Parts: sequence; C-alpha cells; structure tokens
Amino acid sequence: MGAQGITPLVMPKWGLEMRQGTITGWLVDEGARIEVGTPVVDVETDKISNAVEAPDAGLLRRKVARDGETLPVKALLAVLAEPEVSDADIDAFIAAFEVPAAADDEAEAGSAFEWAEVDGIRVRFARRGPEQGVPVLFVHGFGGDLGNWLFNLDAIAETMPVIALDLPGHGQSDARLPGTSLAALADWVAHFLDHIGVARVHWVGHSMGGAVGAQFALAHAPRLASLALVAGAGLGAEINAGYIDGFVQAASRRELKPVVEKLFADPSLVSRQLLDDLLRYKRIDGVTELLTALAAALFGGGRQAELPATKLPTAGLPLLVVWGEADQVIPAAHAKAAPAGATVAVLSGAGHMVMMEKAGEVNALLRKHLAG
Repeated sequence: MGAQGITPLVMPKWGLEMRQGTITGWLVDEGARIEVGTPVVDVETDKISNAVEAPDAGLLRRKVARDGETLPVKALLAVLAEPEVSDADIDAFIAAFEVPAAADDEAEAGSAFEWAEVDGIRVRFARRGPEQGVPVLFVHGFGGDLGNWLFNLDAIAETMPVIALDLPGHGQSDARLPGTSLAALADWVAHFLDHIGVARVHWVGHSMGGAVGAQFALAHAPRLASLALVAGAGLGAEINAGYIDGFVQAASRRELKPVVEKLFADPSLVSRQLLDDLLRYKRIDGVTELLTALAAALFGGGRQAELPATKLPTAGLPLLVVWGEADQVIPAAHAKAAPAGATVAVLSGAGHMVMMEKAGEVNALLRKHLAG
C-alpha cells in the first residue's frame, strides 16, 4: 500500500533480462474492482506478450500508461485506491512517482547470472529469492534455456530460493553434453548441485527437463524434495517427430517460425526476437550436431526412448503434473499416465509452453505444490 491508501501497479520484470514493455491493451476499466491475480493489462516484451496480473486487490482508480506506450520495468501503469481517496491525492501521487534508475536495474541484471564448470562443461545459471530453504530447481526442455521460465522464476522466488540453469549444450552453456541419455544428464545435474553446495531441491522440469527430473528421482531420491512435470517427457512414448526434426534442421527464420509456432496454442506469441534468439543459439559451432545426437538418442523415430516418469513411486514423493490441453509436441493425454497420488492439471488455451501461456495458473499450482 502506498501513501494515502494508494497502491501502485507497476511494469513487472519478467525474466532476468527484461528492460521494458509495451502496453498493447487494457483488460479492465477505471472504476473496476479487481482481485489478486486479475489480468489487468496486456504487455509485449521483446520475448513474448503476457497479461500483467494484479498483485494487490482494490479499486482501479486511474490508468496511467496508454495503449502503445513503451515503458521501463517498474514504471507506473495504474493506481488502485478506495473512493474516499481524493482525485487530488491521486494526481499528487502520480506526479511524485519516480521510476528506479535504469543503472540500478542494469547492475541487478549484470549480477543475475552465475557460471560454473562441472565435469569440464561451463554452464550458466541464476539464483533468485531468499537464501534459506530448499531451493526450487527449474530445468528447461530440449533446445530451451532458463529464459523459458521468465514468467515463473520471480513468482516462486517471492517465498523460496530459486535456481535456474542452461543445461549443457543449451542456452549460453558450453556446446557439449555429458552424454545423450537421461541418466547422463541427471547425474551431471547432481554434480552441478554438489558444485554449488546444494544438497536437496524441489525439481520443476519442462518437457525433456521433466524426464531428466524423473530420472533424477530414480537415481538420486534422497536429494529430491518434490517433482513437478510441466508438459513432461517420460510419461508416454509419443512425441512429435516433425517438431523435433524441424527444430534441429531449421537454419533460417522462415524455416524456424512454423516449427516454433507448434509450441503455443496461440502462434502469435512467437515474436521475431524469440526466433532471432533461437537462431543465434542454433548457429553456435557444434549445436546442430549436439541436438541431432540428443534427439536421435531420446526421441528417435518419433518415440521417447526412456520413460522414467512411469516408474516414479506412488507415495513419498510429492508430484505435480501440468499440461497444456493443446500441446502439439507431447500429447496432453500422457498426463493420465501420472502415478497414483499425483496432482494433475490440464489447462485449456495452452500448448507445450504452458508455463508461458498460462503463467498465473501454473504459478498458483506450483505454489500450492511446493507449500505442501
């Protein structure tokens, strides 16, 4: 709550590298009573578009940001205040509001990433949130990186320590693999956790990262506090070979765009910047060969070679399974194969990148799962 009973709604910081966002449309009118989590305004970043959800409840008294306006992180978007707060007080609050200096934000961003060399492979990772507690480890999927969690990390880091990493051969980590099996990747993550001094984690894995997490649960059970599979591989044999092969082989924006659109229920979310970032990664020496070998070992012929999630215990390991109903990469029907006792949620209006398209719902599910 701000001065004189006024609560500001500000431009959020989605992900570790966001600097600004563009207002693409308001979803509520002035005078509307909003609740925590209400989608208030659509914002487009250089990565993706998303709705800003209200972090506080209240009466929307004043929209400050205009459609089409590009504003920095933490800029004032709107003001919440009860009817007894005068328009004059709101005017004064808006006039006095100061956006934190960009230099402060850049310094924060500069320290957002850390680097570690584990088994001869240099990898990028990030830590957020409090220092105390069992950390939540976010692990991306095939061809992804820690930026895939841009809408989720800070939401969970509000109450728990968070670690996200670029797996070997992905993102800004070295273009090398510890091996092409789930066991090799899971064991490498165990060595990574040893290196940074973390004994136990909650694992949140997307797609291939979910299968690696399930293998980690089988091989390193004492080190796992809970497991969340987000559109996770490892629960059924089917996988879209057209997507896997298309992603590996695409060498231009024109070739990559229709492939990446399969990740989303709403293909308009695939921005030029997202494609450019993926192409920059794919053009790193050795990446195409690495992805080819990994895809052949894990997903050759459109079949998942390993199904560790089907072998998870039915008790003792808190398990959350989340899927986008419109997933075109791994069928949402695989959620039915979750072990007895798992919490299962299949969300409509979302595809394979369900944690991006339905961030608010996924974050709420994660918070409940992790609190349990």
